Amino acid sequence: MTGRRAVQRWIASAARAWPDRYAGWVAPDEELRRACAFLDLTVDADRITSAAATGSALVGAGTFVVALGWWLLGRAVPPSIAVPLASGIAVATGWIAFSGSCRAPVVAAAIARTRAVGDAAAVASALALSLRLSPVPERAARFAANAGTGPLHRSLAEHADHAVVTGAADGGLSAFAAEWREWFPALDRSVALLLAAVDADAGTDRTRLLDRAVAAVEDDLRDRTASFAGDLRAPVTGLYAFGVLLPLALVGTLPAAIAAGVPVPPRAFVVTYDVVLPAAVAVAAGRLLLRRPVAIPAPRIDTTHPDVPDRRGPALLAAVATAAAGWFAAPIVAGEWASPVLAVGGGVGVGLCVHLHPRREVRRAVDERDRGLSDALALLGRRVADGEAVERALPAVAASLSGPTADALAEASRRRSALGVPVRRALAGDGAPFGPDRGSGGRAAGAVTAIATAATEGRPAGDALVTHADRLDALASAERAARRELATVTGTLRDTAALFGPLVGGATVALAGRLDDLGGFGGSGAVGGLASGAGNIGSTAGAVGHTAGGAVTAETAALSASLVGPVVGVYVLSLAATLTVLATGLERGLDRTVVGYRVGIALVTASGAFVAGHAAVAMLIG
Repeated sequence: MTGRRAVQRWIASAARAWPDRYAGWVAPDEELRRACAFLDLTVDADRITSAAATGSALVGAGTFVVALGWWLLGRAVPPSIAVPLASGIAVATGWIAFSGSCRAPVVAAAIARTRAVGDAAAVASALALSLRLSPVPERAARFAANAGTGPLHRSLAEHADHAVVTGAADGGLSAFAAEWREWFPALDRSVALLLAAVDADAGTDRTRLLDRAVAAVEDDLRDRTASFAGDLRAPVTGLYAFGVLLPLALVGTLPAAIAAGVPVPPRAFVVTYDVVLPAAVAVAAGRLLLRRPVAIPAPRIDTTHPDVPDRRGPALLAAVATAAAGWFAAPIVAGEWASPVLAVGGGVGVGLCVHLHPRREVRRAVDERDRGLSDALALLGRRVADGEAVERALPAVAASLSGPTADALAEASRRRSALGVPVRRALAGDGAPFGPDRGSGGRAAGAVTAIATAATEGRPAGDALVTHADRLDALASAERAARRELATVTGTLRDTAALFGPLVGGATVALAGRLDDLGGFGGSGAVGGLASGAGNIGSTAGAVGHTAGGAVTAETAALSASLVGPVVGVYVLSLAATLTVLATGLERGLDRTVVGYRVGIALVTASGAFVAGHAAVAMLIG
């Protein structure tokens, strides 16, 4: 199942799960209607709004009952205050649930449009390639629509079909550009240049207009990425300061706060560090990802690929073994409190790495295969321009190259000879090297379409293939430049998530070891001197309560370092996962294979660095 279909089914199922009780009470806005139409959902915006209103009402009522019961049974606040306070929290929770439900399709559509914009250069290049061979807009629109499966290609196909019905002379290109003008104005300029090339004289004028049409898209994509990289530094710095450094630094001040009589309720501490802060960081990361102007679509690699084995069993076994080893090793290095942190971080991280490692290797092979396509197209174009048929040129080009690209072309040539199928089916049919189950899409889909067209057109398509190869090189160069622009920011995020943040977290927990006997390297003796000097938090709270007139409550006295360690550990692991997703998503897009594998590595590294940081500081202060 593709990501688009999964989103469609998830949103539709969620909307149907709630009764259509509030239909017509709340009218959906135009943005939600456009998002539902773009995602081609089986439910309309009115049904989604009605389901969101029903669900939010139930969530608000449940929140009111839970909050009121919690405060009344615990006698934390008087009943006169508990009812209005619970009502306010219920209203806020219900409104958040309603807004989030209505925004989900809008966010999904925004992500899909960002990926679609990444295909703009490929679409413009395919249109230009077709118009070089024959200046017929209808044929060019159909050719470019068949060169991929992304949202941009589907939109072009719909407009091309509509143009056939209405008899539009431009093949639907003007309507296609108008649809995407709001999100990518450069595509509108590119289509205008392409249509101008149709009316231009054959030769230099037409070629110059076609080149400018493709360059308009490429330059705009490059400018967008560079501008985004510059604008990203300030919000990432704020996220780094207020989401990582400041919360971890505050942990080290807990002993001083307790000694000064500042109450730190355990419930508030747990909720702040394990619910509020991770949620705030996740929301900030999501907003940054949504601001990303371009996401280059990557071929999907899943279990349908023949080179990807089913590793669920080994992954589960490795995760359980690592978790068990971490559970028993943690008390030796830090203390018993560290066992769940090391077990969860190491177990989940190793499981993800073992499960996704084959996909990652296949992903590398597919990327290397696609990188060699420009060279293959250039060599193939030269041979075709000299009068050689594509069927004969394919094995010769494969023999002159090396690596995954050569292997794919050689396999396609053998399939064509053995099965007697056309070039397109030999390259991208079922079981073919560029087929739907072998990482098709992106540059590969456009290259296959170009080769298949050359097989049909013959010698006139040779120079067009060479030009298309140059465009693939330019697109790859722009992609590498974009990643270099973002690498200075994403590199800091990855290092913070996997290493520096956990080290600081472990060190601050060790500094907070004055609260209780946390234990250090080799057992509890490393921090024992500090613990014996300050005692546990109960004796500290008692002394402060006696001298300060009971400023510290009984609830505060329950806060201990054995609680602080796991709470901060959960926070550190959530940071490792969230910041890694953010860094990878900014740099490479939300590719499941790459994101999942990097999150696995980050969790393993973060859990080890957290425990190591605590052990090192505990020895120093012990």
